[in-house]
Amino acid sequence: MYAKQRSEWLQQIVFLGPGLFFFTLIVVIPFCLGMVYSLSDWDGISSQVNWVGLDNFKRVFEDQRFLYSFWFTLKYTVIAVILMNMLGFLLAFLLTRVIPWKNAFRTVFFIPHIIGGLMLGFIWQFIFTKGFATLGELTNFSLFNLPWLGTTNTAFWGIVIVTVWQMAGYLMIIYIAGIINIPTEIMEAAEIDGVNVWQKLRYVIVPLVMPSITICYFLSISSCFKIFDINLSLTNGGPFGSTETLALNIYNEAFSNYRYGLGTAKALLFFVIVGTVTLVQVWYTKRKEVEA
Repeated sequence: MYAKQRSEWLQQIVFLGPGLFFFTLIVVIPFCLGMVYSLSDWDGISSQVNWVGLDNFKRVFEDQRFLYSFWFTLKYTVIAVILMNMLGFLLAFLLTRVIPWKNAFRTVFFIPHIIGGLMLGFIWQFIFTKGFATLGELTNFSLFNLPWLGTTNTAFWGIVIVTVWQMAGYLMIIYIAGIINIPTEIMEAAEIDGVNVWQKLRYVIVPLVMPSITICYFLSISSCFKIFDINLSLTNGGPFGSTETLALNIYNEAFSNYRYGLGTAKALLFFVIVGTVTLVQVWYTKRKEVEA
């Protein structure tokens, strides 16, 4: 018995040990250090650390730029999450029908998610500034002649467009998995009862793919709240900081303004906000799930 228990412990150490070690080294320890430094005025460089207690957290709520970044990120998240989930679900619904080349279409729509955020931002920066300008000259269409990255409103929608374009194909794959796992007898029974496409979608498909909806909303909400690379490469928070998201604001605070203590305080509050929102979303959507 003792030898068997020792063998089981050895197996757990071999298989879980390396992952647990690196998770602790890369995630747990930096998180704990961040909690410690949030109580200081450390600049991230010097060896001198002055402890200021909860003053950093008080300063966060007095920081108008941080509050603006929070409002901007919240507005962006709500709009982007709705649009990318609607588009992802629509693509999944269409690409689970009997149509030619549907696997090729799935691949094409998924490819943008493979492209890294920084590269994607620079690609779309070129499209907005050069590509749209050329199309505007050729077609004289007012939409292409807008200063897409030059004003607050157009830059906001530019970030939304790029995010939706990148994430919709990824969510589409999850929705496809949920739709094709709906029992065929339920779909056939609905057709026998004479329901139309809209009724089938509303009363049959959507309730039965709620587990996929839960996953997609969790991924999209957390991803949009934490957006950094696209924001950095596309607008860098401009013009004049009007498109600065929370993640970029925290980065600038810690590594550009050299207020590491204040930056980690903002990061901790950011962690609490994202965790709370995603937990509420998962709790709410899980209640809507039904079993086939």
